Amino acid sequence: MATRVKTNLGASNAPGGCDIARDFHLARRWQQECKWQDAERLYGSILTVAPKHVGSLCGLGAVYKQQGRREEALALFRRAAAAADGPDVQLGLGVIFANLDHPKEAIGCFKQVLVANPDHAETHHHLGNAWQALGEPQRAIRHHARALAIKPDFAQAHRDLGAVFAASDRPDAAIACYRRALALKADDAKAQCLLGDALWRLARRDEAVAHYERALAIRPDLARARCSLGILLSELIGPHAAIVHFEQALAEPDLLEAQIRIGRALETLNRHEEATACYYRALALNPSRADVHHRLGIVLQALDRHDEAIAHDEAVVSLRPDDVSACLALAIALQKRNRFEGSIAWAKKTLALDPSKAEAHHAIGVALQALGDLEGASQAYAKAIALAPRAAVFHLNLAHSKPFTADDPRLSALEALAQDLPSLDAEQQIALHFALGKAYADRGQHQKSFHHLRHGNALKRARISYDEAGTLGLFERLREIFTGELMQAGREGGDPSRLPVFVIGMPRSGTTLVEQILASHSRVFGAGERDDFRRAVSALTRSKGATRFLELLPTLDPQELGRIGAGYLERIKAGAPPAERIVDKMPSNFIYAGLIHLALPRARIIHISRDPVDTCLSCFSLLFSGEQPALYDLGELGRYYRAYAGLMGHWRTVLPPGVLLDVQYEDIVDNLEAQARKMIAHCGLEFEDACLAFDQAQRPVATASSAQVRQPIYRHAVGRWRPFMNELQPLLEALGVPSATMPMPLSPMVDHA
Repeated sequence: MATRVKTNLGASNAPGGCDIARDFHLARRWQQECKWQDAERLYGSILTVAPKHVGSLCGLGAVYKQQGRREEALALFRRAAAAADGPDVQLGLGVIFANLDHPKEAIGCFKQVLVANPDHAETHHHLGNAWQALGEPQRAIRHHARALAIKPDFAQAHRDLGAVFAASDRPDAAIACYRRALALKADDAKAQCLLGDALWRLARRDEAVAHYERALAIRPDLARARCSLGILLSELIGPHAAIVHFEQALAEPDLLEAQIRIGRALETLNRHEEATACYYRALALNPSRADVHHRLGIVLQALDRHDEAIAHDEAVVSLRPDDVSACLALAIALQKRNRFEGSIAWAKKTLALDPSKAEAHHAIGVALQALGDLEGASQAYAKAIALAPRAAVFHLNLAHSKPFTADDPRLSALEALAQDLPSLDAEQQIALHFALGKAYADRGQHQKSFHHLRHGNALKRARISYDEAGTLGLFERLREIFTGELMQAGREGGDPSRLPVFVIGMPRSGTTLVEQILASHSRVFGAGERDDFRRAVSALTRSKGATRFLELLPTLDPQELGRIGAGYLERIKAGAPPAERIVDKMPSNFIYAGLIHLALPRARIIHISRDPVDTCLSCFSLLFSGEQPALYDLGELGRYYRAYAGLMGHWRTVLPPGVLLDVQYEDIVDNLEAQARKMIAHCGLEFEDACLAFDQAQRPVATASSAQVRQPIYRHAVGRWRPFMNELQPLLEALGVPSATMPMPLSPMVDHA
């Protein structure tokens, strides 16, 4: 039978006897009456006489916490933990630290309780929750199970063990725990709500609705259940059925939790802008909520607002320095802004906290590959695979770090994993197919390669939404709107800066190679693929109350065009060193070529193109990290290419001479110096020989071509599509390319694109 541990923070451990006791009780009374200044003054006077008086340390800490003075409160609670000499006080302090979102310090207190009483069920339960907060589910499960072994009828431990299983993607185990908790305590509204969550995750929606409704019958003010029910009804019936629940959730006194819960619900619907607004409102109520900063980091990354995401990830590690998940999230976030050295540092911090984190080794590999250390990257990927051999995404990046050779052990590992393909989730199956496609192509086994590429692309296409008619219609609409007259009328507007150079084209057409050549010049900075122009356009669009920038074009005046240009420049210059030219190689900026000229008339545009079939096959061979919905079906890909080519033909017609330079990838391969000189001259710069040694440039490259641009120029990527002629018929038909029959030598599927 477990011994009950009492919690008593009011005992005196300092001399002063009656006076301290009297003053302490008076201070507590004033605290309960919200007389904060009086309570603070009296607690302070006690601590002047008795600096280790635990009750006063905790009481004053609570006063500071109530006043929002979090760091001062934490300092007092830490002093109390150091001064306390009994398990009852340590238990109370552990609960306080847990509530303040400092699970590591809570664990230290709970462990001291267990030294005195190893069989205290409540302490094991608290330890389980603290370990879960630190992202350690196995330790959490162990302590919850221990609590239940000591006290089988501990309903809250059953419930919280279920929450650990749910977070570990074990919904069936979670449901069993929640049902046991409810059998012991049927009026536990939170358990009813959590059971609803788990059932919803298994697509058992009607059952989930019933449990949310039971939770609300018990506690009508439970914002968590109200929000979940609203989202679920929105899916089942429609958004109008959910509005009343959202409004009621926000009207509840616990507004902070309502905002967080609604934010999470909106995340599930990919309504990230609205989720962001909820989280910012939550932080306005409590800026120290690490979990809210963490969620903001995630949704801001999904919105490609990487600098904001990094700021919130940094806030999490500031609040929780030893949070493994937060350190890893920051390591990954920093890569989005090409801050690879910082990413490596945080990944190493992650491994110092948890050497078993395979994702941290993988993050190091990604950073090292971008920095040009391909051998180091391969070693990091191998370490990640050793810890998580079934993570096909790790195998895929290792596959792209260097070509496959005869008897390459990497291929054996991929083939072994493929034997158990159905056991992998869809994302891992996709990655495995693309990795095998790369491996077999490197070895000249083209039929096997295309078999896996076809399956990988089909799986990927099934998981994304692509409005082909809308996309092709946009291209046609651009040609209608951006007339020669419009371009002539807008000549007096825009920002006069000559800083930007835009490198545009299809993905895998050679944009990375062109940027690398340009960035090898001493007066040029290569910024990589930046989404800044689209963001600048979107900012003005939103400010004008429009939904698409095309709606605005007929009404934009020169000043508004200048605002787009200035907004872009502010973004592109952030974090860039001083340079005469900054290269932005976002390929999809070909959509904006006309607007780029109107907003930045002195900017230069370089369009790189490549054999259409080679380009499309290269796209089809790659699993893109960003949104590229048109590239995973051969027919759709061919039609997209034709629409892009038509739009580029239009830009050539309406843009003034000297703005747009067309460069052919194959011409660079045939005569690097001539093409490099032409591009440098187009940028208004004197030629430098370093541009010919682009493969030696010491700069990060974060695109899929990071390994290829570290090599000197080569020809074997030209005509790479010929061995796949039969498999590519849907593409050839969509492109309008006749089927050629001349034989071509087989070559590895590697290119500089």
